[in-house]
Amino acid sequence: MTSPLPRSAPEPQGVDPRAVLATLEAIAAIPEIHSIMVVRHGHVVAEGWAHPFAADRRQTVYSLSKTFTATAVGFAAAEGLLRLDDAVANLLPDKAPAQPDERLARMTVRHLLTMSTGHDPEPTVIDTPGDWVATFLATPLVHEPGERFIYNTPATHVLSAIVQRLSGQRLLDYLTPRLLEPLGIEGAWWEVSPQGVDLGGTGLSITTEDAAKLGLLYLQDGMWQRRRILPEGWVAQASAAQVSTAHWGGTDWQQGYGFQMWRSQHGFRADGAFGQFSLVLPDEDAVVAITGGFRDTGAVLDAVWTHLLPGLHDEPVVADDEGRAALEARLGALRLDPPTGDAVTGTARRLSGSVLVVEGTPLGAVSVAFVAGEEADDLVVRTTGEGDAGRGAAEPVALRAGHGEPVAQRVPSPFERRHSPEALVSGTWTGADHYVLTVRWVETPHALTLDVDVDGDRVVVAAHANVSFGPTELGPFTGRIASGAVRA
Repeated sequence: MTSPLPRSAPEPQGVDPRAVLATLEAIAAIPEIHSIMVVRHGHVVAEGWAHPFAADRRQTVYSLSKTFTATAVGFAAAEGLLRLDDAVANLLPDKAPAQPDERLARMTVRHLLTMSTGHDPEPTVIDTPGDWVATFLATPLVHEPGERFIYNTPATHVLSAIVQRLSGQRLLDYLTPRLLEPLGIEGAWWEVSPQGVDLGGTGLSITTEDAAKLGLLYLQDGMWQRRRILPEGWVAQASAAQVSTAHWGGTDWQQGYGFQMWRSQHGFRADGAFGQFSLVLPDEDAVVAITGGFRDTGAVLDAVWTHLLPGLHDEPVVADDEGRAALEARLGALRLDPPTGDAVTGTARRLSGSVLVVEGTPLGAVSVAFVAGEEADDLVVRTTGEGDAGRGAAEPVALRAGHGEPVAQRVPSPFERRHSPEALVSGTWTGADHYVLTVRWVETPHALTLDVDVDGDRVVVAAHANVSFGPTELGPFTGRIASGAVRA
């Protein structure tokens, strides 16, 4: 049963609303923020979602998933299913090479948790042919296990496989009675490998408040409503710097790594790509959950350290009606709207019913059929089944691009390889010959904008992603209107 956290005005919990507002303004300027929730003394004191994101909408949180996986390992250890110093090859003997090398024989669950498996670089496992766990265990080790931190999402997938093997349940099912139900987390789901194993290192979809609840549980040393949820001593181990990361990334990635969570300049955190955060601040008795599509995630953390921390006080602060009203207004005004323009232009009418043949697009599209409409445009995209947008998507993709309001539909994504998330699709003419198509996958951090310039029967397209594991700018690439397809 869903159980929301208690709410409070900021001031009784010792929070200056103007400090929260300054934090929000700094983060919103990066861009792009999808949601924020600030928890102090166990109470939500500020929360907001940038439309079309919403409190009840679950979103892929990428590597924030890892902390949930580590928590499952903590339960398994407490229940005697495993020990942290158990050899991985012994727990999964059918997945290990017939004659594992000495380093693999010494790799333990603890090394998986701390991403010190000995791989360098991170092994290529996810979305490869064959058994992912077997591929991981067959990848040669460059370092002695425990010697060096190398970020390793496949290692977390192996943790998921271990929990599933020993418990007889998928990771999500194992966590449900132990973690999710006690915290009132409902509707969470996890992407699954071809072998039927929850991804573990990524692929979990939850709400912003769910992420805040996980952080609050860790802040409270594993206690929830006076009941012990996490094994005693687990939080201290999991949140400590178990391995050095002094060689890794920016300042907030150089503070050390625990059990699938990062130490920060302040406290520790669960951390997913593009700014999916659950920041745990023990010295301030606070948690900050953030989701977004940020290219500069370090700037997000800096905004919290610079603007929010000075506004957290030991005692309640004097009521600031004006500051609180300004904060609430800003939170309520968060929006990520697509561009606006004309629904139909002369060029739109001329092209309606035609087919654009695309030349050399990295998105995998080979043609686009276009029909203009007063309320929405209809497009049918045919792909090669190759390229970033077309992995396995040989079937035509129908898009309905709304003018006044985006149209909700499921659309194959260049960024989500295993399913078609819900998207909001809009189209508008921002100039007589310039069309903008926007696809925002609202179950993920991702959005894609296509700027289309029409010059007679020639078309130039540039694609822009808000965030991506690859390039964010694609193109320009060109196309032509198929002969005989253009209507006069």
